[in-house]
Amino acid sequence: MNGNPEELKKGTTTLGIVCKDGVVMATEHRATAGTLIAHKTTQKLFKIDEHLALCVAGLVGDAQVLARYITAEVQLYRLKHNSEMTVNAASTLMSNILAGRRYFPYWVQLLMGGVDKEGGHVYSLDAAGGSIPDKFVTGGSGSPYVYGVLEDQFEDDLTLNEGTDLAIRALTAAMRRDSASGDGMDVAQISSKGIKMLTEEEIKKRKNKMDLD
Repeated sequence: MNGNPEELKKGTTTLGIVCKDGVVMATEHRATAGTLIAHKTTQKLFKIDEHLALCVAGLVGDAQVLARYITAEVQLYRLKHNSEMTVNAASTLMSNILAGRRYFPYWVQLLMGGVDKEGGHVYSLDAAGGSIPDKFVTGGSGSPYVYGVLEDQFEDDLTLNEGTDLAIRALTAAMRRDSASGDGMDVAQISSKGIKMLTEEEIKKRKNKMDLD
């Protein structure tokens, strides 16, 4: 993520993992402007609804506007229909919003993840409006390091607890090698019971158990 609105954000690491009992979404905190570390506590993981979360990479202003936009739309849908929007519908809506800005695109890469009646889902959305589902996705400059870990260790039957540890391990690998990623992490567990944001202490305990510090 880039702290300068005149530049594209080239930093950031985001990821989403589908587990057999939920979804894990995670990102780190650093925002960069070129070689400058502009911010160390940047929010890149947003709770959109009780079952839905969004990870953002790219231009800070665009990412924040889109997070507010999709949150409002999802909440309005819940009020009008007395039911939650599916993950696919939310991802499609966001892709339509992105595609509508062909000449002045939003400079972002987004990950949408959540749990609905059909199970857990994660989608990767690009600035042109593409929306691609997968079992695990990652974005930002640290994504090659994350993919290296996930390709090696991901399994279809991971539990939410195991997926959380894998997300922390993959994000830690990116933060060690990618200079634009760092300064702590946010991790969300999404299940049929809702979204749980892990505390710093919970993340630290998991890292210590995996000997990652």
